[in-house]
Amino acid sequence: MSYVNNLKTFVRIFELGSMSAAGRDMRISAAVASSRISELEKHLGVRLFNRTTRSLKPTEHGDLFYKGAIKILDTIDEVEGNIADITSNPKGTIFVSAPLGIGKKLVAPLVPAFKQQYPEINIRLRLSDRKVDLTNEGLDAAFVLGDLTDSELRHRPIHDFKRILCASPQYLDINGTPDSGEELLHNNHHCLMLRYPGADEFYWNLVVEGEQKRYDFLGPLESDDGDVLTNWALVGCGIVNKTVFEVRHHLDNGELVEIAKHTPPTDLPFACIYPHKRLQDPKIRIFIDYMVRECKALVG
Repeated sequence: MSYVNNLKTFVRIFELGSMSAAGRDMRISAAVASSRISELEKHLGVRLFNRTTRSLKPTEHGDLFYKGAIKILDTIDEVEGNIADITSNPKGTIFVSAPLGIGKKLVAPLVPAFKQQYPEINIRLRLSDRKVDLTNEGLDAAFVLGDLTDSELRHRPIHDFKRILCASPQYLDINGTPDSGEELLHNNHHCLMLRYPGADEFYWNLVVEGEQKRYDFLGPLESDDGDVLTNWALVGCGIVNKTVFEVRHHLDNGELVEIAKHTPPTDLPFACIYPHKRLQDPKIRIFIDYMVRECKALVG
């Protein structure tokens, strides 16, 4: 299996862009990862990566070899998966991502029970509020919040989360309690924005008299981490746009207060997305079926 391990290491290095990142991802040292690449290069008689102290980039041979390696590994996964399916013992590793807040509160807590039921399946869960690229990041599936009308990926709808605008009592005591999106805009309230490269949410969509209306806010603070925005709101830095599911505890104990109830944010669809071919792998099909079913049971 050493050659297969070398292929897997090459693919993760190619996708993640560094020896150390691939090593952490595969639970091996950077030295082991480097040694596996050296073995491949010696076997092939070509250099797969151009290495410097600051960067690592695939060569032309590396680009070509990646395409072939993916096909080989996909075939191995499919064959092993089919055998595992026949023996009712699915096994292998699944790479999946989820948004930070929903991921921590909904997705991650379900993983231990899944692992107990399917002990031979390993889960590599990545939590991030940024937009993910399943193909380039080597993900088998992703849980996502937002509109999927433009996605070419398959998706399984889970739930439409109700969103609210909320702030701490301290912030509202000092700045007043806005009753609508117009008051937010014209009274220069501090809107805490979720922003990252490629982010769609540089604005808030609010429902005004039954119609969706876009509001562009220029807040003093922004982050690519939704939990950071919640924490800032809790200490009085401004107003945050969150799903009720994520902030229910803070609403119940009075740490956050819903505002602008006449112009609430639009609901936020939550779904699991995946490339079509991934569902042909039994372990991924089992995982998606399980997670979608259990998520719906918790939030439905």
